[in-house]
Amino acid sequence: MEEKKKKALLIKLSSLGDVIFNIPLANALKDAGYEVTWLVSEKGIQVVENNPCVDKAILAPLGKWKKKGPCKENFDDYIKLIKQIRAEKFDIAIDSQMMLKSLYWLLFSGAKRRIISKEAREFAILGGNEWIDNISYAPDSPIVLNYLRYAQHLGIKTDNIKVTLPPRTEEQIKKIDELLSGLDKTKPLVVVAPATTWKNKHWNKNNWKTVVDNLRPHCNIVFTGGPNDNELIEYINEGRHLNLAGKTNIIELMEVFSRAKLVMAPDSGSAHLAWATRNPAVLTIFTCTPKEVLAPLGDKNKYVALGGEGLPCQPCFKRKCQLHKNIDACTNFPNPKDVLEVAQNLIFS
Repeated sequence: MEEKKKKALLIKLSSLGDVIFNIPLANALKDAGYEVTWLVSEKGIQVVENNPCVDKAILAPLGKWKKKGPCKENFDDYIKLIKQIRAEKFDIAIDSQMMLKSLYWLLFSGAKRRIISKEAREFAILGGNEWIDNISYAPDSPIVLNYLRYAQHLGIKTDNIKVTLPPRTEEQIKKIDELLSGLDKTKPLVVVAPATTWKNKHWNKNNWKTVVDNLRPHCNIVFTGGPNDNELIEYINEGRHLNLAGKTNIIELMEVFSRAKLVMAPDSGSAHLAWATRNPAVLTIFTCTPKEVLAPLGDKNKYVALGGEGLPCQPCFKRKCQLHKNIDACTNFPNPKDVLEVAQNLIFS
């Protein structure tokens, strides 16, 4: 008789980059024989749903709830979701979000073992009944390896770091074929995704312009982002290159990235999604966040992180500049010449 699989609930709600960083943890649980359910918000649902490392994805619509504000409908939805989770009778629940917004999901999950790190913030530690040491042992410890410490706590070997993404459909592939059909097939494809949600994680837009202008004669350059990124993109682009901002969903964006020779971005969901596709080289530009922790993990000849050290205050990991009269001085670094040199090596070597 086949032994019944143990059931694991992984609570990682957002953001897109953080969800991607947890995919190796989900794969480690899956490969160890667990049936894996992932509780995720709208920001990460597309990379979790239909991902081979996940048996079931449960959507916690945090964005919708926040937009509607406190109301009976949201409360009813919340209670319904809690009941759905408890009905699964999980053996373990892991809260790698470690914040107030994940506290109640862990606390009321019904799991026999509710595991969270001691470094959890906003009282989230109260949701656990089993605590592991701080997962961020050192400021230079890559975040993917940090999250894998949850698997190690369960006695699971983590030597094989596996990154998986949902498959693309024929319709999605055809759409990208059409969007890219006008490119010069004799030139390499370089994708530039210059925007992210933190203003001070943006690299100086004139620096971007310098790099793009120098690559333009030798490459197909395609810009990607959301609809709110068009003003920034068009400043850099000046109408010269294909702009796909707002024209693709996450799965379609994966397909664009998978066809690129190089993806260039700040520390953002786009950079981490490009890394997860496993095909392009990725050049990530860091300003206020620590590249030793958040840079794409792997081959240093393929995944290059620049910046984060031009000023003594870097990296501060703050959403708002605390120094320099709030002018976000760190966004001027690194020098565009250094970025261009690395980009050319990644494209043409």
